[in-house]
Amino acid sequence: MALDNSRPDFSALGELTMVGAESGGHATPSEIMYPGGPQTDGGLLAPGDPVPENAGPGGRRPEWLKVRLGAGATYLGTRSIVHGGALNTVCEEARCPNIGECWALGTATIMILGSVCTRNCGFCAIATGRPPITDPDEPRRVGEAVRQMRLQHVVITMVARDDLPDGGARMVADTIRHIRAASPGIGIEVLISDLNGREADIRTVVEARPDILGHNVETVLRLQRPVRRRARWDRSVFVLTHGREIAHGIGFGEMVTKTGMMLGLGETWDEVLEAMRLLREADIDVLTIGQYLRPSRQHLPLMKYYTPAEFMSLRRIGLEMGFRHVQSGPLVRSSYHAAEQVPGRQAAEAV
Repeated sequence: MALDNSRPDFSALGELTMVGAESGGHATPSEIMYPGGPQTDGGLLAPGDPVPENAGPGGRRPEWLKVRLGAGATYLGTRSIVHGGALNTVCEEARCPNIGECWALGTATIMILGSVCTRNCGFCAIATGRPPITDPDEPRRVGEAVRQMRLQHVVITMVARDDLPDGGARMVADTIRHIRAASPGIGIEVLISDLNGREADIRTVVEARPDILGHNVETVLRLQRPVRRRARWDRSVFVLTHGREIAHGIGFGEMVTKTGMMLGLGETWDEVLEAMRLLREADIDVLTIGQYLRPSRQHLPLMKYYTPAEFMSLRRIGLEMGFRHVQSGPLVRSSYHAAEQVPGRQAAEAV
């Protein structure tokens, strides 16, 4: 089942359409990804079923990619704590479409080691350049902010820091420890760079015992070079498989491994399934699949919008392959509903 790779008119494309409540649109990404509720199987495609036409009229953005802006006291309180602590969030820096829903629920993905990345990936909205001097007090400030937000689960992500001897691994580990000290019992997920595949640096992170070790492959094998440029599929998978080995070696076998992909960069359906099979063969536990949205005209062009039904089909296929958890939908990002993937925490049946 090959996907249509014809190029749309890129001039109309941009970041996600954010609309106010008065303009219509869905209240939360969950309403888009799971129409009728997460237990509903509406519109599910079986392998081999024809893929429906899914571009909006005249090439406009599909209705399922219109989301209301965040509002409410909890949203504003979360923003106040994040900004007051001079913290960066991937929610803002990467223009995440779920910021309204997540911040309204009092959750956030905190990005450490600054807001400037040393890499220049073709899909990413985060600034690229020479990072400022690393702040040694950042792990403590993150721990305090997480305590103030009273989170049940926190995701800590990072920019790639190829300028640092350890790629930032020690700062990640220190942040995990400060969060644990300030908020005992909290679920902690880290979404790290590939750390250039250095075993010692992967060990530094894993020995701090995050509940979930995440690193994204981002796209299918064929598109790794144009999409990620300085990263490689085999090295990314190694981060997770070697991390698992280290975790077992220190008696922390319950640690979950997690990766994610974006769709819409020109891959075929068969290439998506091949990538999923390879990730499952690597014994990776959790997979997230979402729609690529072009941040600007300087970024890689968007080749295709996938429907909610197609994402639901991939979710079912992934579960049949044996993934412990598959989060698949147009607005899914790595940290979306991340709390459900913590070991021992009861996840929603169909989310």
